Amino acid sequence: MTQAPRAILLDIEGTTSSIAFVTDVLFPYARTHLRAFVAANAGRVAPILAQVPGDPVETLLRWMDEDRKETPLKALQGMIWAEGYASGALQGHVYPDTPDALHRWQARGIPVRIYSSGSIEAQKLIFGHSVAGDLTPLISGYFDMTTGPKREAGSYAAIAQATGLAVGDMLFVSDIQAEVDAARAAGMQALLIDRDGRTGEVSSLAEVLP
Repeated sequence: MTQAPRAILLDIEGTTSSIAFVTDVLFPYARTHLRAFVAANAGRVAPILAQVPGDPVETLLRWMDEDRKETPLKALQGMIWAEGYASGALQGHVYPDTPDALHRWQARGIPVRIYSSGSIEAQKLIFGHSVAGDLTPLISGYFDMTTGPKREAGSYAAIAQATGLAVGDMLFVSDIQAEVDAARAAGMQALLIDRDGRTGEVSSLAEVLP
């Protein structure tokens, strides 16, 4: 790194948390509970369903199967997950080095923000109901796809502008090379993490600003 970053931007899946948690726990949970949730919360979900073409429930299920990033789907999934977290049926997975890193960076006065394809509400749920407890006091802000695609440099420039920092003062950590490349193209510092230790520049958050 050319200079010490003044802030850190983290991806979630494959970086702070297991990809399997999202694909094998969160997505199936939302799919299993979709019909019952819609039936029990007709008034709350009506504005969301109004944005969905055809038979809304069937379309939403198809979007889930296709891993679509549609806004109505993200919103409804977030509502279902919120109920699951509140009941204790769900706990957000984080790697053991994640809370350690968040505490370490906070102690050094380095703010941490999240940038993930999941909605901001879903991000807050993972960290607010994590297996390590409520980690949200250690996180200064959240960004999702409403800021822009994660593989476009402009998204990282927009995040820096929103935080009031020069883009080069931020460090982004992700397990996706294309996202790291986009951040670097914007002028942001970036590291590729590979928790299997094969292709990344680091294999854990313990190696990031130790």
